[in-house]
Amino acid sequence: MLSDVQNLIELQKADREISRLKEEIAALPKRVAAIEEKLSGTKAGLEKAKAAVKTDEAARRKYETSIQDLQQKISKYRDQSLEVKTNEQYKALLHEIQFAEQDIRGNEDRILELMVNAETREKQVKAAEVELKAETAEIEKEKAIARDRTAEDEKQLAEWNGKREQARAGVNADLLRHYDRVAKFRRTGLAEVRDQKCMGCQVMLRPQTHNEVRAGQLVVCESCQRILYYDPAHEPPVAPATTTSRRRRAHPKFEASQAWYYRPEYGDSGEVYLSFINSGGSSTRRVYDIHTGRRLGDILMREGEYRLGFPEDLNDSIRLNGSWTEEEMDSWGDEMPMVVLDALQRDLDLARAESSGTTHLKEIPTTEHPAAS
Repeated sequence: MLSDVQNLIELQKADREISRLKEEIAALPKRVAAIEEKLSGTKAGLEKAKAAVKTDEAARRKYETSIQDLQQKISKYRDQSLEVKTNEQYKALLHEIQFAEQDIRGNEDRILELMVNAETREKQVKAAEVELKAETAEIEKEKAIARDRTAEDEKQLAEWNGKREQARAGVNADLLRHYDRVAKFRRTGLAEVRDQKCMGCQVMLRPQTHNEVRAGQLVVCESCQRILYYDPAHEPPVAPATTTSRRRRAHPKFEASQAWYYRPEYGDSGEVYLSFINSGGSSTRRVYDIHTGRRLGDILMREGEYRLGFPEDLNDSIRLNGSWTEEEMDSWGDEMPMVVLDALQRDLDLARAESSGTTHLKEIPTTEHPAAS
């Protein structure tokens, strides 16, 4: 992997950690404020309960004072009743005494209600005091944890800032400007390639682009503009050899309209793959470099099926399995996809092993290869 890309990977990792730490540091004061707000609510509940107790006590004193005043009136009326001279005056004083006694009974009933409520009020106050004490202790604990977390985050933030500057120093200036520009709008300026896709925007890459990334070239995603990189460690695991050795390699059909061949030497091109397609009394030939998958030269067409049209190309060759349509091959452009290149290489390895007698295949009927023509 290129050093610029390695440094960009470290830079993006640092940027993500720095962003996370800043968000956490900013969130901690809000968390403490929420805790203190909850405590304020508990304090307000306690104050309300205490205020209710004081209100009831004031009302009780008011009713007790009223009773005393009424009792004094009754005493005064009784004294006056001893001095009246007419029956009407005496009856009037008795009525006043009865009204006063009725008011006394009403006030005594209200005092009794307040005494009953007082027990509930006391329980509410005690419960609020217990809750406040527990919450205060818990909140102090939470605030201490928040302070420690903030201190640790700030320490890590300083370390990651140092790593970030170190990584930035190791990246080409133009590449760094591109990374910063994309990261500003997309939060990340770098994306891994997996399954022929950009993992940043999930868009499929063209075969040539995919091969260039796998070859370690600096490539930018045409869709999201992120810088692309390939990590072979994330390739899917290769199936164990014991799985494939249970079945004999399928042989391509002789009469198939399409054929793939491997040539160890092909002029000045070295090792190549040859693709032939018969169609309408003529045949076409495509030549691909075995290592890069790039097409060599133009597509050549001759009269007759390929065995008659291109007999010189079949010397010292190995027949391979392959069933990609001509439309698919045209869509590849000047370079076959890596998945096709890998499939041909696997079949070539099997063909070589079979010819050398090292496969020790179990004798079972030959089955047609999934990619056989």
